[in-house]
Amino acid sequence: MSTPDINAELLKFRDQIDDIDQQMLVLLNKRASLAQSIGHVKAKTDAPVMRPEREAQVLDKLNASNKGPLNSQHINTLFKEIMSTCRSLEREVHVAFLGPLGTYSEQAVWSFFGHCVQVEPVETIEEAFRQLQALQVDFAVVPVENSTEGSIARTLDALVESSAMVCGEVQLAIHHQLLCQTGLLEGIEKICAHPQALAQCRGWLSQYAPHIQQETVGSNGVAAQMASENAKVAAIAGQAARERYGLKAFQEHIQDDAHNTTRFLVLGNQLTGPSGQDKTSLVASVPNQPGAVYKMLEPFNAENVSMTRLESRPARNGRWEYYFFIDLQGHQTEPAVAKALDQLRQNASFLKVLGSYPAAQRT
Repeated sequence: MSTPDINAELLKFRDQIDDIDQQMLVLLNKRASLAQSIGHVKAKTDAPVMRPEREAQVLDKLNASNKGPLNSQHINTLFKEIMSTCRSLEREVHVAFLGPLGTYSEQAVWSFFGHCVQVEPVETIEEAFRQLQALQVDFAVVPVENSTEGSIARTLDALVESSAMVCGEVQLAIHHQLLCQTGLLEGIEKICAHPQALAQCRGWLSQYAPHIQQETVGSNGVAAQMASENAKVAAIAGQAARERYGLKAFQEHIQDDAHNTTRFLVLGNQLTGPSGQDKTSLVASVPNQPGAVYKMLEPFNAENVSMTRLESRPARNGRWEYYFFIDLQGHQTEPAVAKALDQLRQNASFLKVLGSYPAAQRT
Protein backbone atom coordinates (compact mmCIF):
# COMPACT_ATOMS: atom_id res chain seq x y z
CA MET A 1 0.00 0.00 0.00
CA SER A 2 1.40 3.39 -1.01
CA THR A 3 1.93 6.29 1.38
CA PRO A 4 -1.03 8.33 -0.01
CA ASP A 5 -3.30 5.29 0.45
CA ILE A 6 -2.12 4.81 4.05
CA ASN A 7 -2.67 8.49 4.83
CA ALA A 8 -6.17 8.35 3.35
CA GLU A 9 -7.02 5.30 5.47
CA LEU A 10 -5.63 6.96 8.62
CA LEU A 11 -7.62 10.12 7.88
CA LYS A 12 -10.83 8.06 7.69
CA PHE A 13 -10.20 6.61 11.16
CA ARG A 14 -9.15 9.96 12.60
CA ASP A 15 -12.32 11.61 11.30
CA GLN A 16 -14.36 8.93 13.10
CA ILE A 17 -12.40 9.53 16.30
CA ASP A 18 -12.98 13.28 16.00
CA ASP A 19 -16.72 12.67 15.66
CA ILE A 20 -16.74 10.39 18.71
CA ASP A 21 -14.73 12.95 20.70
CA GLN A 22 -17.37 15.58 19.95
CA GLN A 23 -20.13 13.21 21.10
CA MET A 24 -18.16 12.42 24.27
CA LEU A 25 -17.67 16.13 24.95
CA VAL A 26 -21.43 16.72 24.82
CA LEU A 27 -22.12 13.75 27.11
CA LEU A 28 -19.37 14.69 29.57
CA ASN A 29 -20.78 18.20 29.88
CA LYS A 30 -24.25 16.75 30.46
CA ARG A 31 -22.78 14.58 33.21
CA ALA A 32 -21.00 17.62 34.68
CA SER A 33 -24.25 19.63 34.69
CA LEU A 34 -26.01 16.82 36.55
CA ALA A 35 -23.15 16.73 39.06
CA GLN A 36 -23.63 20.46 39.66
CA SER A 37 -27.34 19.88 40.24
CA ILE A 38 -26.53 17.11 42.72
CA GLY A 39 -24.15 19.50 44.46
CA HIS A 40 -26.96 22.06 44.90
CA VAL A 41 -29.22 19.40 46.43
CA LYS A 42 -26.47 18.16 48.78
CA ALA A 43 -25.72 21.71 49.90
CA LYS A 44 -29.26 22.02 51.30
CA THR A 45 -28.59 19.24 53.82
CA ASP A 46 -24.79 19.55 54.10
CA ALA A 47 -24.51 16.03 52.67
CA PRO A 48 -21.00 14.67 51.90
CA VAL A 49 -19.71 15.64 48.48
CA MET A 50 -18.17 12.18 48.02
CA ARG A 51 -19.78 8.82 48.70
CA PRO A 52 -17.12 6.10 48.30
CA GLU A 53 -19.73 3.34 48.12
CA ARG A 54 -21.56 5.10 45.27
CA GLU A 55 -18.35 5.55 43.25
CA ALA A 56 -17.41 1.89 43.84
CA GLN A 57 -20.85 0.82 42.58
CA VAL A 58 -20.44 2.98 39.45
CA LEU A 59 -17.12 1.30 38.63
CA ASP A 60 -18.47 -2.18 39.34
CA LYS A 61 -21.44 -1.59 37.05
CA LEU A 62 -19.25 -0.25 34.25
CA ASN A 63 -16.81 -3.15 34.48
CA ALA A 64 -19.66 -5.66 34.47
CA SER A 65 -21.02 -4.27 31.19
CA ASN A 66 -17.63 -3.60 29.57
CA LYS A 67 -17.01 -5.60 26.38
CA GLY A 68 -13.50 -4.27 25.64
CA PRO A 69 -10.99 -3.70 24.22
CA LEU A 70 -10.54 -1.52 27.32
CA ASN A 71 -9.78 -3.66 30.38
CA SER A 72 -10.90 -3.08 33.98
CA GLN A 73 -7.82 -1.03 34.83
CA HIS A 74 -8.47 1.26 31.87
CA ILE A 75 -12.12 1.67 32.85
CA ASN A 76 -11.26 2.41 36.48
CA THR A 77 -8.60 4.98 35.55
CA LEU A 78 -10.79 6.80 33.03
CA PHE A 79 -13.94 6.96 35.12
CA LYS A 80 -12.20 7.80 38.39
CA GLU A 81 -10.88 10.93 36.70
CA ILE A 82 -14.29 11.70 35.21
CA MET A 83 -15.92 11.34 38.63
CA SER A 84 -13.13 13.38 40.23
CA THR A 85 -13.62 16.19 37.72
CA CYS A 86 -17.41 16.22 38.09
CA ARG A 87 -17.14 16.03 41.87
CA SER A 88 -14.93 19.12 41.87
CA LEU A 89 -17.80 21.06 40.25
CA GLU A 90 -19.95 20.24 43.29
CA ARG A 91 -17.28 21.34 45.77
CA GLU A 92 -13.50 21.12 46.08
CA VAL A 93 -12.43 18.17 48.23
CA HIS A 94 -9.42 18.61 50.55
CA VAL A 95 -7.31 15.56 51.43
CA ALA A 96 -4.49 15.38 54.00
CA PHE A 97 -1.65 12.88 53.60
CA LEU A 98 1.86 12.23 54.91
CA GLY A 99 4.03 14.63 52.93
CA PRO A 100 5.88 16.23 51.40
CA LEU A 101 4.78 15.95 47.78
CA GLY A 102 6.22 12.93 46.01
CA THR A 103 5.42 10.30 48.66
CA TYR A 104 3.64 7.00 48.15
CA SER A 105 0.86 8.48 50.29
CA GLU A 106 0.33 11.13 47.61
CA GLN A 107 0.11 8.37 44.99
CA ALA A 108 -2.54 6.68 47.12
CA VAL A 109 -4.54 9.93 47.17
CA TRP A 110 -4.53 10.17 43.36
CA SER A 111 -5.40 6.48 43.06
CA PHE A 112 -8.48 6.82 45.24
CA PHE A 113 -9.76 10.33 44.52
CA GLY A 114 -8.45 11.13 41.05
CA HIS A 115 -6.53 14.33 40.37
CA CYS A 116 -9.25 16.97 40.90
CA VAL A 117 -8.77 17.31 44.67
CA GLN A 118 -6.80 19.75 46.79
CA VAL A 119 -3.97 17.87 48.50
CA GLU A 120 -2.71 18.95 51.93
CA PRO A 121 0.67 17.38 52.77
CA VAL A 122 1.39 17.14 56.51
CA GLU A 123 4.51 16.22 58.45
CA THR A 124 3.12 13.39 60.58
CA ILE A 125 0.38 10.79 60.56
CA GLU A 126 -0.97 12.28 63.78
CA GLU A 127 -1.33 15.68 62.07
CA ALA A 128 -3.41 14.11 59.30
CA PHE A 129 -5.80 12.75 61.95
CA ARG A 130 -5.85 16.10 63.74
CA GLN A 131 -6.73 18.08 60.61
CA LEU A 132 -9.53 15.65 59.81
CA GLN A 133 -11.01 15.86 63.30
CA ALA A 134 -10.76 19.67 63.21
CA LEU A 135 -12.68 19.65 59.90
CA GLN A 136 -9.77 21.38 58.17
CA VAL A 137 -9.88 18.68 55.48
CA ASP A 138 -12.59 16.35 54.16
CA PHE A 139 -10.49 13.19 54.14
CA ALA A 140 -7.10 11.88 55.21
CA VAL A 141 -5.05 9.08 53.65
CA VAL A 142 -2.64 7.20 55.95
CA PRO A 143 -0.53 4.05 55.57
CA VAL A 144 -1.66 1.20 57.81
CA GLU A 145 0.36 -1.89 56.83
CA ASN A 146 3.01 -3.18 54.47
CA SER A 147 3.19 -6.70 53.07
CA THR A 148 6.88 -7.00 54.05
CA GLU A 149 7.28 -5.03 57.28
CA GLY A 150 3.82 -5.25 58.81
CA SER A 151 1.67 -2.58 60.42
CA ILE A 152 2.29 1.12 60.97
CA ALA A 153 2.09 1.46 64.75
CA ARG A 154 1.40 5.20 64.75
CA THR A 155 -1.63 4.71 62.50
CA LEU A 156 -3.03 1.92 64.69
CA ASP A 157 -2.62 4.00 67.84
CA ALA A 158 -4.31 7.01 66.23
CA LEU A 159 -7.24 4.87 65.04
CA VAL A 160 -7.97 3.88 68.64
CA GLU A 161 -7.88 7.45 69.92
CA SER A 162 -9.50 9.27 66.98
CA SER A 163 -13.15 9.67 66.00
CA ALA A 164 -12.19 9.33 62.32
CA MET A 165 -14.00 6.63 60.36
CA VAL A 166 -12.47 4.39 57.71
CA CYS A 167 -14.36 4.93 54.46
CA GLY A 168 -11.99 3.41 51.90
CA GLU A 169 -8.69 1.68 51.27
CA VAL A 170 -5.94 1.61 48.65
CA GLN A 171 -3.49 -1.22 48.04
CA LEU A 172 -0.48 0.26 46.27
CA ALA A 173 2.38 -1.70 44.73
CA ILE A 174 5.64 -0.24 46.06
CA HIS A 175 8.62 0.02 43.71
CA HIS A 176 11.59 1.58 45.47
CA GLN A 177 14.43 3.32 43.66
CA LEU A 178 17.78 4.59 44.92
CA LEU A 179 17.81 8.23 43.84
CA CYS A 180 20.46 10.96 43.83
CA GLN A 181 21.47 13.96 41.78
CA THR A 182 23.89 12.17 39.42
CA GLY A 183 22.56 8.62 39.28
CA LEU A 184 25.94 7.39 40.58
CA LEU A 185 27.01 6.19 44.02
CA GLU A 186 30.38 7.93 43.85
CA GLY A 187 30.46 10.67 46.46
CA ILE A 188 27.31 9.48 48.27
CA GLU A 189 27.87 9.56 52.04
CA LYS A 190 24.36 8.91 53.32
CA ILE A 191 21.19 7.05 52.23
CA CYS A 192 17.99 8.48 53.68
CA ALA A 193 14.51 6.94 53.78
CA HIS A 194 11.54 6.18 55.96
CA PRO A 195 12.38 3.35 58.40
CA GLN A 196 10.04 0.95 56.63
CA ALA A 197 11.62 1.68 53.25
CA LEU A 198 15.09 0.96 54.62
CA ALA A 199 13.80 -2.31 56.07
CA GLN A 200 12.11 -3.26 52.81
CA CYS A 201 15.43 -2.80 50.97
CA ARG A 202 17.86 -4.16 53.59
CA GLY A 203 18.97 -7.08 51.40
CA TRP A 204 19.82 -4.89 48.43
CA LEU A 205 21.52 -2.29 50.62
CA SER A 206 23.70 -4.85 52.40
CA GLN A 207 24.84 -6.26 49.06
CA TYR A 208 25.38 -3.12 46.99
CA ALA A 209 25.85 -0.26 49.48
CA PRO A 210 27.09 -1.79 52.76
CA HIS A 211 29.63 0.99 53.32
CA ILE A 212 27.16 3.90 53.11
CA GLN A 213 25.56 5.33 56.26
CA GLN A 214 21.78 4.97 56.53
CA GLU A 215 19.54 7.61 58.12
CA THR A 216 15.83 7.40 58.87
CA VAL A 217 13.58 10.36 58.09
CA GLY A 218 9.86 11.06 58.36
CA SER A 219 8.95 10.01 54.81
CA ASN A 220 10.52 8.99 51.53
CA GLY A 221 9.41 12.33 50.10
CA VAL A 222 11.51 14.10 52.74
CA ALA A 223 14.44 11.88 51.77
CA ALA A 224 14.06 12.78 48.09
CA GLN A 225 13.84 16.46 48.98
CA MET A 226 17.10 16.14 50.97
CA ALA A 227 18.80 14.40 48.05
CA SER A 228 17.74 17.18 45.69
CA GLU A 229 19.43 19.71 47.99
CA ASN A 230 22.61 17.76 48.82
CA ALA A 231 24.72 15.90 46.25
CA LYS A 232 26.15 13.66 48.99
CA VAL A 233 22.72 12.28 49.93
CA ALA A 234 20.83 9.48 48.20
CA ALA A 235 17.18 8.64 48.87
CA ILE A 236 15.00 5.60 48.67
CA ALA A 237 11.74 6.70 47.08
CA GLY A 238 9.43 6.09 44.14
CA GLN A 239 8.94 7.36 40.61
CA ALA A 240 6.76 10.27 41.70
CA ALA A 241 9.51 11.62 43.98
CA ARG A 242 12.10 11.07 41.26
CA GLU A 243 10.12 13.21 38.84
CA ARG A 244 9.09 15.89 41.33
CA TYR A 245 12.61 16.52 42.67
CA GLY A 246 14.50 16.03 39.40
CA LEU A 247 16.59 13.09 40.63
CA LYS A 248 18.24 10.24 38.76
CA ALA A 249 18.07 6.56 39.65
CA PHE A 250 21.18 4.56 40.44
CA GLN A 251 18.95 1.47 40.54
CA GLU A 252 15.23 0.81 40.23
CA HIS A 253 13.22 -1.92 42.00
CA ILE A 254 15.57 -2.30 44.96
CA GLN A 255 12.87 -3.65 47.31
CA ASP A 256 13.64 -7.19 48.49
CA ASP A 257 10.10 -8.41 47.77
CA ALA A 258 9.01 -7.96 44.15
CA HIS A 259 5.36 -7.98 45.31
CA ASN A 260 5.89 -5.36 48.01
CA THR A 261 2.54 -3.66 48.71
CA THR A 262 1.41 -0.99 51.14
CA ARG A 263 -2.19 -0.66 52.25
CA PHE A 264 -3.54 2.81 52.93
CA LEU A 265 -6.74 3.76 54.73
CA VAL A 266 -8.97 6.59 53.58
CA LEU A 267 -10.44 8.33 56.63
CA GLY A 268 -13.42 10.65 56.83
CA ASN A 269 -16.04 11.98 59.20
CA GLN A 270 -18.89 10.07 57.58
CA LEU A 271 -20.40 6.60 57.63
CA THR A 272 -20.07 4.70 54.37
CA GLY A 273 -23.00 2.65 53.13
CA PRO A 274 -22.77 -0.82 51.60
CA SER A 275 -21.34 -1.13 48.10
CA GLY A 276 -21.78 -4.87 47.62
CA GLN A 277 -18.08 -5.71 48.03
CA ASP A 278 -17.12 -4.40 51.45
CA LYS A 279 -14.81 -4.82 54.42
CA THR A 280 -15.32 -3.83 58.04
CA SER A 281 -12.46 -2.84 60.35
CA LEU A 282 -12.69 -2.83 64.13
CA VAL A 283 -10.56 -2.79 67.26
CA ALA A 284 -11.41 -4.72 70.41
CA SER A 285 -9.93 -5.77 73.73
CA VAL A 286 -10.98 -8.54 76.09
CA PRO A 287 -10.51 -9.28 79.79
CA ASN A 288 -7.25 -10.99 80.71
CA GLN A 289 -8.74 -14.39 81.50
CA PRO A 290 -8.63 -17.92 80.03
CA GLY A 291 -10.53 -18.33 76.77
CA ALA A 292 -11.16 -14.60 76.31
CA VAL A 293 -9.63 -14.39 72.83
CA TYR A 294 -11.50 -17.52 71.74
CA LYS A 295 -14.78 -16.01 72.94
CA MET A 296 -13.94 -12.80 71.07
CA LEU A 297 -13.47 -14.63 67.77
CA GLU A 298 -16.13 -17.34 68.11
CA PRO A 299 -19.07 -15.16 66.91
CA PHE A 300 -17.40 -14.74 63.51
CA ASN A 301 -17.18 -18.50 63.11
CA ALA A 302 -20.74 -18.96 64.32
CA GLU A 303 -22.09 -16.43 61.79
CA ASN A 304 -19.76 -17.59 58.98
CA VAL A 305 -18.07 -14.19 58.75
CA SER A 306 -14.58 -14.34 57.26
CA MET A 307 -11.69 -12.50 58.94
CA THR A 308 -9.01 -11.15 56.60
CA ARG A 309 -6.76 -9.70 59.32
CA LEU A 310 -6.11 -10.17 63.03
CA GLU A 311 -3.34 -8.33 64.83
CA SER A 312 -2.63 -7.45 68.44
CA ARG A 313 -0.99 -4.30 69.77
CA PRO A 314 -0.20 -3.22 73.36
CA ALA A 315 -2.83 -0.89 74.78
CA ARG A 316 -0.06 1.38 76.16
CA ASN A 317 -1.68 1.63 79.59
CA GLY A 318 1.11 -0.16 81.46
CA ARG A 319 -1.08 -3.12 82.45
CA TRP A 320 -0.07 -5.59 79.67
CA GLU A 321 -3.42 -5.29 77.98
CA TYR A 322 -3.80 -5.57 74.22
CA TYR A 323 -5.96 -4.21 71.45
CA PHE A 324 -6.92 -6.58 68.64
CA PHE A 325 -7.28 -5.06 65.17
CA ILE A 326 -9.63 -7.09 63.00
CA ASP A 327 -10.74 -6.84 59.37
CA LEU A 328 -13.86 -8.69 58.23
CA GLN A 329 -15.41 -9.40 54.86
CA GLY A 330 -18.79 -7.70 54.59
CA HIS A 331 -20.48 -4.49 55.74
CA GLN A 332 -21.47 -3.92 59.36
CA THR A 333 -25.13 -3.57 58.30
CA GLU A 334 -25.22 -7.05 56.73
CA PRO A 335 -27.22 -9.40 59.00
CA ALA A 336 -24.43 -11.92 59.65
CA VAL A 337 -21.83 -9.24 60.37
CA ALA A 338 -24.23 -7.23 62.53
CA LYS A 339 -25.16 -10.32 64.57
CA ALA A 340 -21.48 -11.26 65.07
CA LEU A 341 -20.68 -7.72 66.23
CA ASP A 342 -23.60 -7.77 68.68
CA GLN A 343 -22.28 -10.99 70.18
CA LEU A 344 -18.76 -9.58 70.33
CA ARG A 345 -20.00 -6.56 72.31
CA GLN A 346 -21.14 -8.94 75.02
CA ASN A 347 -17.70 -10.57 75.34
CA ALA A 348 -15.36 -7.61 74.76
CA SER A 349 -14.27 -5.10 77.36
CA PHE A 350 -13.80 -2.59 74.52
CA LEU A 351 -15.13 -2.54 70.95
CA LYS A 352 -14.84 0.19 68.35
CA VAL A 353 -16.02 -0.30 64.78
CA LEU A 354 -13.59 1.76 62.73
CA GLY A 355 -15.76 1.66 59.61
CA SER A 356 -17.17 -0.36 56.73
CA TYR A 357 -15.99 0.51 53.24
CA PRO A 358 -15.55 -0.80 49.66
CA ALA A 359 -12.75 -3.37 49.43
CA ALA A 360 -9.80 -2.29 47.29
CA GLN A 361 -8.03 -3.97 44.43
CA ARG A 362 -4.21 -3.95 44.28
CA THR A 363 -2.98 -1.10 42.03
